[in-house]
Amino acid sequence: MDITEAQRATYEAVLRLKDAPFVAQRPAYFSPAAAAQAESNNLQAYGHFAQTLLPLEYTGWIDECGAHVASCYIGDWSPLHKLVVRGSQARAFLAWHGMRDLSHFEYGQIKHHVQLDENGWVASEGVLCRLGEEEFLYTAGSGDWLLWQASQGSWDVEVQDVSPEQFIFGIQGPAALDTLEKLTGESLRDIAFSRSRMSGINGVPVRILRTGISGELGYELHGPVGHANEIWSAAVESGGQFGIRQLGFRSQPVQHIEAGIATNGLDYISSSVVTPAVPRQFRMAFPGGSFVPRNGVTDYFRKPAELGWGFRKGVPDRDFLGRDALVADAAEGEPYRTLVGLRWNASDVTAVLAATLGEGDLPDAMELPRGRGPVFDQVLVGGQCVGASTGRTVSVNLRSTISLCVIDPAHAEPGTEVVVLWGKPGTPQREIRATVTALPFKPDRRRTDVSAL
Repeated sequence: MDITEAQRATYEAVLRLKDAPFVAQRPAYFSPAAAAQAESNNLQAYGHFAQTLLPLEYTGWIDECGAHVASCYIGDWSPLHKLVVRGSQARAFLAWHGMRDLSHFEYGQIKHHVQLDENGWVASEGVLCRLGEEEFLYTAGSGDWLLWQASQGSWDVEVQDVSPEQFIFGIQGPAALDTLEKLTGESLRDIAFSRSRMSGINGVPVRILRTGISGELGYELHGPVGHANEIWSAAVESGGQFGIRQLGFRSQPVQHIEAGIATNGLDYISSSVVTPAVPRQFRMAFPGGSFVPRNGVTDYFRKPAELGWGFRKGVPDRDFLGRDALVADAAEGEPYRTLVGLRWNASDVTAVLAATLGEGDLPDAMELPRGRGPVFDQVLVGGQCVGASTGRTVSVNLRSTISLCVIDPAHAEPGTEVVVLWGKPGTPQREIRATVTALPFKPDRRRTDVSAL
């Protein structure tokens, strides 16, 4: 059995046995590049990204968290769900199930595909790449909503789960282009932002996508899992002279907060969790933090405008699932909450971090650089809850503790002082001062003019 067959067999077993006890009855599922990564994974410690076990650290989280600003990193996003959508109605199917306009969609182009349910809540979101006339690749934290929708109705479309057959490596940072050009042996300066094309590494066909999950110049490599180890190793070697770092799972989510990007399952909960399309990629637990939902799980759902994904000129006329709900929301005239950043007061954060060295009751610990899993904290003004903070992280690039926050518009102005209530109900909660900040936290360099480099 070759690596592709092994990955597929294990992947299907993990999905089939997702509720079984770990290891004893449910097999461990590693990255297709696990052998190459193990050479630098000195701690031999792993964390779960969806079903996949990834190394937590290589050179340490402080070093790795700064790489996308100082040089570049290579990180493993192979655990993402990867769906190929093809058929005579593929584009029509995707246009109905996404809120973005797909009428002008070039070959190789990339679009952020936000999928809503009939109530206008975000059910799934990810990256959609056009591969051919009626062939597309959708990569996301979970594609189960799209798979389920394809099984409904009579669309002439096939949705194939190719997750175990393809790797996805991210190479992000100012040295990413130099690393990739050395790796491929060709100029890649023709690839504009949100575009992709085929290339090759040591004779292996790969697709190179120019993306920006780090807020810096960045790319993704998509290729066959049978060559994942050799390509990971070759990328590390090619980037050596440019200061490349391998990015562990512990540090992966930090850059998203710096760039002001909300992450499914961490900064909001997909509405598909209460449908027959409940995401298998996420091993859901009830979110932590001080936020207390009044309306059940729906208080963790988000409308697209609350995550910065709304329409600038109102809801368009074209049809898509969830449109009627957005139109009804607009007719009611109630302004959506808005996504902002929060900078947490350093003294207040330090007091929580140092609590184990002093007297008194101990508050919930602050994991570094950020906690694992979804954590929602109340944001207060005058003692009243006006929003929810998520993604609290220590940013070594900003030398600050930061988070995202969905907040009432009346308190969204940069410079507004708020309080974050830290700690689960029933624990010695702490009030931490914070200041509303515009997003992204640092300059957006995703669209860097590479012709001038």
